[in-house]
Amino acid sequence: MNRKTSGSEIERLVALLARLPGLGHRSARKAALALLKKRTELLEPLAAALTDTAAKLVECRDCGNIDSVNPCTICQDPRRDRTLIVVVEEIGDLWALERAGVVGGLYHVLGGQLSPLDGIGPDRLNIGRLIERVREPVREVLLALNATVEGQTTAHYLTEQLRDRGVAVTRLAHGVPIGGELDYLDEGTLAAAIKSRRSI
Repeated sequence: MNRKTSGSEIERLVALLARLPGLGHRSARKAALALLKKRTELLEPLAAALTDTAAKLVECRDCGNIDSVNPCTICQDPRRDRTLIVVVEEIGDLWALERAGVVGGLYHVLGGQLSPLDGIGPDRLNIGRLIERVREPVREVLLALNATVEGQTTAHYLTEQLRDRGVAVTRLAHGVPIGGELDYLDEGTLAAAIKSRRSI
């Protein structure tokens, strides 16, 4: 029999933390305990930050990123290359590319990927806005989508939709990662690396 070890407020905190990706019930309990032990240094500032973020959070009308300003900070940045739009599935993908510091252009967040089996068609994604954005000065649309069946389907659909827009449509290269050993790679990765080979 499970016995209650704390009041309903703390149990609610644990239950909400457990709903975060990567946190199970046990990890959520540990996180809640850390927050409760450091109430003034962690819990109260975190609660204030969450409240402030929830009040100010908006979706960028241009790219679909989330920020506290609209258009988002990236879209407003005059140093960005406005001839390049990098299409990603989710905001986490945008953040990953920004952490790597390899993209100087603008982004477009689809909000997912096409998946007919799950009932996700083009109307459920931010595709219409992308098509509207692809005009002068845009010269290239880079599809930075996941290398899954759904990602490939989405890339194919977008390529077809952008065919007559007068822009280059490119994809991320697939293959051997830096530091990767051939013996440890799966057959799909090796096949993609062979197909994407280039002169040196």
